[in-house]
Amino acid sequence: MTDRALYVAMTGASAMLRGQATVANNLANADRVGFQATLEATSAKPIEGAGYASRVATEARTLGLDARMGAIRQTGNPLDVALHQERWLAVQDGNGATAYTRAGDLTINANGLLSTANGQLVLGADGAPLAIPPSQSMDIASDGTISTVPLGQPPSTIAEAGRLQLISARTTDLERGDDGLMRLRPGVTPQPATGASLTSGTLEDSNVRPADALVSMIELARKFEMQVQLLQRADENARASASLVSMR
Repeated sequence: MTDRALYVAMTGASAMLRGQATVANNLANADRVGFQATLEATSAKPIEGAGYASRVATEARTLGLDARMGAIRQTGNPLDVALHQERWLAVQDGNGATAYTRAGDLTINANGLLSTANGQLVLGADGAPLAIPPSQSMDIASDGTISTVPLGQPPSTIAEAGRLQLISARTTDLERGDDGLMRLRPGVTPQPATGASLTSGTLEDSNVRPADALVSMIELARKFEMQVQLLQRADENARASASLVSMR
């Protein structure tokens, strides 16, 4: 009986630790543009294997991402874009593959290529990195079309520099990698976004609510302490039982 109590308490403590790690990661990204909080919960899971079905573990489960949009703030920077609901910007990951993000704080790197603030190259509608020619002004339309006024030309001289590759997908159709970028789940085909998909001169803040996350962290810490106390009591009971047996 003691080993059962120890096992249940141990799996409970492990799940609480994983929950704390998830909440801590959300808090660490509370200031990150376009970040969506990870949702996690615990559930009972019977242990599979030979023998009687007498063990039930506490399992931490990732439920996906919080699809709610973060607050939109005005920046006035023409390189800043806030993506609309269920719209994603295509970028190139560290392996050269296509990934997706909602982080719209864009910049032009030293090579004249459009990139995210984290350094990922932004892809155009043709799938290649977007090169932005030297210009005196730039505008990103709501459909992702990039227009510039070349250096030395009058404001009426507008040239199209390319178009952002934008897709339409539900948050549940994607999964987040260790690099923080999103990728389509197996079997999901990317659908090009149509119509208005972004607002330039604005940014979407993280949808993490720090106050709620801190409350969750406190609750998980208390639950972890409770599981540790159960482990200690189970150990004390085992020692007491062994002592009684040795006295016979």
